[in-house]
Amino acid sequence: MIKRVIPSSGELIPVIGMGTWQTFDVSEKTAGEKLGAVLNAFYTGGGRLIDSSPMYGNAERIVGALTSKLDYANELFYATKVWTTGLQQGIQQMEQSFAGMQRPVIDCMQIHNLTDWRTHLPVLRKWKDAGKIRYIGITHYTDSSHGELEKIMRAEPVDFVQFNYSILERNAENRLLAVAAELGVATLINRPFDTGRLLAQLKRRPLPPWAQELEIESWGTFLLKYLIARPEVTCVIPASSNVQHVKENMKAGEGPLPDENSRARMVAYVRSL
Repeated sequence: MIKRVIPSSGELIPVIGMGTWQTFDVSEKTAGEKLGAVLNAFYTGGGRLIDSSPMYGNAERIVGALTSKLDYANELFYATKVWTTGLQQGIQQMEQSFAGMQRPVIDCMQIHNLTDWRTHLPVLRKWKDAGKIRYIGITHYTDSSHGELEKIMRAEPVDFVQFNYSILERNAENRLLAVAAELGVATLINRPFDTGRLLAQLKRRPLPPWAQELEIESWGTFLLKYLIARPEVTCVIPASSNVQHVKENMKAGEGPLPDENSRARMVAYVRSL
């Protein structure tokens, strides 16, 4: 599994992580074997970073309930978010995240969709200094937010920035990826499959014959290799509750990556379908 550096610390993390929106918003009774198998496939495939949020319903609690039983629980990288307004409300919500994920330390606490970020950022700095969290991040999921993400990165020291990026949603290539690299901010990529719409559109279409040159055997691998070919991408966080799909996602972090000519060919092929 390819690993990328978190610029603020030098720590290496695998380039394929896992999101939990919708997929982990289930009851603990329902989660059981299915999501346990998903986590095992993720870990065995080399994944470490798991991203969640209070916005995702029961996801934090399911992550905590499942990972707390695993021998490798302490090898995982836990990222979640604060998603509320107000100082005390934010503190209370973050404390609930620690309890839900069953972690004494959260690896990365992010401000979800920049909600009340001016209030929460000073708290995150204090918590980082105190060792309660290891990294601070900001997030959003729309192209229209990229300008504000850049302004905050330039004005405030953050370790991670999370934003949307996919083969057909490439606004981040225009500026944001370069800005993050310039400022030494690690990048987390959400919506790599455009919330599943890309895979739904492509799954009945054939992969191009030349995909074999890149050791690509599935559309999931195809779409993720396109993204991680950019060195500014630290980690992509596709969500899945399907073991086979998780295995395909993890394969994207192995083998050759497309060069710029191949990436252009990938875009052209997808757009032609």
